Amino acid sequence: MSVLEKFGLLALFSLQSSSIFNTETVIAITLFMFLLCACIVIGHLLEENRWANESITALLLGLASGGIVLLVTKGYSSKLLVFNEELFFIYLLPPIIFNAGFQVKKKQFFKNFSIILLFGVLGTVISFCLISLGGFLLFKKIGVTSLGVQDYLAIGAIFSATDSVCTLQVLSQDETPFLYSVVFGEGVVNDATSIVLFNAVQKLDLSDISAMTALSLLGTFLYLFFTSTILGVVVGLLSAYIIKTLYIGRHSTDREIAIMMLLAYMSYLIAELISLSGILTVFFCGIVMSHYTWHNISESSRLTTKHAFATISFIAETFIFLYVGMDALDIDKWKKSEASAGTILAVSSTFLALVLIGRAAFVFPLANLLNYMTKKEAQKMGWNRQFIAWWAGLMRGAVTVALSYNEFTDSGDSSTSVHSLMITCTIVVVLFSTFVFGGVTKPLVDALLGRHARQGASDVSATDIASLEDLRILFMENGDQRENGGGDDTNGRPRGGSFRLMMRHPTWTAHHIWRKFDDKFMRPVFGGRGFVPYEPSSPTGAADPSHEHYESEEQ
Repeated sequence: MSVLEKFGLLALFSLQSSSIFNTETVIAITLFMFLLCACIVIGHLLEENRWANESITALLLGLASGGIVLLVTKGYSSKLLVFNEELFFIYLLPPIIFNAGFQVKKKQFFKNFSIILLFGVLGTVISFCLISLGGFLLFKKIGVTSLGVQDYLAIGAIFSATDSVCTLQVLSQDETPFLYSVVFGEGVVNDATSIVLFNAVQKLDLSDISAMTALSLLGTFLYLFFTSTILGVVVGLLSAYIIKTLYIGRHSTDREIAIMMLLAYMSYLIAELISLSGILTVFFCGIVMSHYTWHNISESSRLTTKHAFATISFIAETFIFLYVGMDALDIDKWKKSEASAGTILAVSSTFLALVLIGRAAFVFPLANLLNYMTKKEAQKMGWNRQFIAWWAGLMRGAVTVALSYNEFTDSGDSSTSVHSLMITCTIVVVLFSTFVFGGVTKPLVDALLGRHARQGASDVSATDIASLEDLRILFMENGDQRENGGGDDTNGRPRGGSFRLMMRHPTWTAHHIWRKFDDKFMRPVFGGRGFVPYEPSSPTGAADPSHEHYESEEQ
């Protein structure tokens, strides 16, 4: 007997036998749509609440709904919809990651790219190693003895995946641009790195472990990382070239939006099909599309795509939290684990402790190393920034749950009691970290930053303007250099001082060189900022105020 039959809803909403719809599926989806609407409304009402946010609201609604279903069915099931991790990876995750790349402020993201890569890649690898080693050493003392080496490595990858949604809902891109870009960028790169590590672990041959095993894991990781990034860039450039060359918007704005959506989704599917990282691919595809393709489409399509991608991402994210909350009360997994409350508490506490230690082991050392190498005080990570960066990575979310299902289930069912225990404890960690760590995030950020947020943002902006002016002088055209005497710049400083400036500001130097290369070679072929598409309904798309505002944001 199904869940909805237990509810008695099938008799109430029975459809004719000739209907092409499955009654149970229609009712389940309808109830889920109602929960999504309720989550949006409640999240809006709690917007100013110090302790709640939309992810916590969705989890609470999922838990409440699962509890009601569990009570009505007398312990039969807590689920309205049953799906495995494939639904998450194929349908729900791609729009979330693509929108993250499409909406990112590229100037801040690439300005802090070295920090983001250090935290997102090297930091995730450090966390992966510590969690795997800690699990291997501690679980046997708890009584969990049937896990293999590959399981411990998979656990390291599973619990290295962070969920920084709660922190990003509190931080402001305008008031704390540095912190927001670091937390946001690290979150995306961290998810991609965790999944790449997870996939690399699955491909390892652990029958003969040696020093070459670590090198094989590193080589597989680097291959997946770079090839996935290149694929995303290529597909993004392809979309820009097609739309710029064919002027699709002159006949139909719907077609150019459809091309963007389909190519973005196709990039993810192709990456997964050839065993690459779909997350990295679709993220960089989103960045390239926002840099080139978005400027090639018509004025009306720009506004439509910006809001459509954000809306789809928001719905998918809310749906995930709802389902995770409902799945937490799946009585079958709890029964199949055959573990006492003490064992579940011990394993869950071990996971949490390893997450805390693994996070601290790279955030504070790497941040202080960067501070030592950075000259300007405004660009250093003070203790409050370091603590927020550490705290932002303590939450675990849907990626952790999905990877856990992937590792410890077979066709949707856990094969052994210890595998059920791992899934159960994973859900406990996700709920605890989201409710406790996520609930404290807003007052904690307010207490640590307070009035310093706006001051920090203005300080960074002031220093950026100065360095950009210096770089403009540094990379002046040859004609201008000759007019100023060749050996000295316009301020009379020797060329050696400019070289030292270039060494002190490698990020800005790379940005300046890229802008020159982009303007000379890339934009003439692929379009982008400054390209005005043919649109009969509008004299020009460049005159759109929202367009100009978006340009200033992205650059």
